[in-house]
Amino acid sequence: MSNLVIGQSGGPTAVINSSLAGAIDCAFSDQRIDTVYGMLNGVEGLLENNIINLSNMFKSMPSQLNRLKLTPAMFLGSCRYKLSGCELEMERIISILKKYDIEYFVYIGGNDSMDTVKKLADYTVKKGINIKVVGVPKTIDNDLNGTDHSPGFGSAAKYIASCVRDVAYDTGMYNVKSVHIIEVMGRNAGWLTAASALARQEDMCAPHLIYLPEVPFSVGRFLSDIKAKLERYNSVIAVVGEGIKDSQGNYISARYDETDKFGHAKLIGVGDYLKSVVEKEIGCKVRSLVPGVIQRSAGHITSLTDVVEAYNLGIVAVNAAVQGKSGVCSGIRRISTKPYSIEYILEDVTVVANTEKKVPRRWINKEGNDITQEMVDYISPLIEGEVQVPYRNGLPDYIDIRHLDVKKQKYTD
Repeated sequence: MSNLVIGQSGGPTAVINSSLAGAIDCAFSDQRIDTVYGMLNGVEGLLENNIINLSNMFKSMPSQLNRLKLTPAMFLGSCRYKLSGCELEMERIISILKKYDIEYFVYIGGNDSMDTVKKLADYTVKKGINIKVVGVPKTIDNDLNGTDHSPGFGSAAKYIASCVRDVAYDTGMYNVKSVHIIEVMGRNAGWLTAASALARQEDMCAPHLIYLPEVPFSVGRFLSDIKAKLERYNSVIAVVGEGIKDSQGNYISARYDETDKFGHAKLIGVGDYLKSVVEKEIGCKVRSLVPGVIQRSAGHITSLTDVVEAYNLGIVAVNAAVQGKSGVCSGIRRISTKPYSIEYILEDVTVVANTEKKVPRRWINKEGNDITQEMVDYISPLIEGEVQVPYRNGLPDYIDIRHLDVKKQKYTD
């Protein structure tokens, strides 16, 4: 009998805990796995020996697994820690895994997290260590290669499209000229920004303009687009990706003298910048709206499709590990869009780690201010279905996460 450890890393989503629940559920039903452990705060927590026993927490209470499945963000906590790959660091990880008799290592995260999977898998092979390392994809940005789409994206897309509809109904009642600029997450890939187009239905033409990071952005052209739409509509809604860039590849709104730990320039609010430009050049009523972190993990409006797929990808990963696979990531292959049909696959983690999948240029209109029907058709199935989230005292009844507040051990031994 061997043990399994699971970790979560990167930014939260509404369904990353669905993948965790699927992985745990699968592990409990597999006789080759004795105990399931969890790393608190990903591989960084693992390095500090911050491990919890998930078998003790969930095995005798299966109803809690369903509660976990419908809880947003990260039950195990997160980190943005990139392994250096140095011998001392890798030996530290292996020593802790051996301490807990870990044979199976499952890591749920995005492209930086899959770098962790790759480095650890490569190291275990190089050293002849019998630990299988498998990844599970997640990101609202939908920018992971090796999978048709990423768990978390569908729910975030559903939230953004719903927000645009709400804003359109709110602003459409006034007989005054106004512009609302909605800034959506997505540093280099505009998948989530594009999802705002799903707000358009028979009774709705908003958003009127959509700008993705994949196409060079011109402030002058943006003003011309806004003016043209104001001639036709009283209220104009423009959705912009936070990472839109000019023709030289510079972010429209960034601090290049400040970067995060991965070397990414810090973005400081393109919506507010464009708001000031429209106020100065056009002079109408303007608001900049930023959904912020809510778009990442709005658990009350998750997509049922997203929940089910995320859960199943956790199962696929655990099954792969116990079957002796390592250095792979679970993923999705689309068989058909109409009707929507997929199959679950395993992809070499090298394909996923440290890479970005951007929106194809053919899915963006010629003018660069909207998307095509092909893009709408691609996203639409991913937001389908509603989840019956349990409520208590009038609010969503999510699982308890107070264990994340425990005092962390220090990396001393």
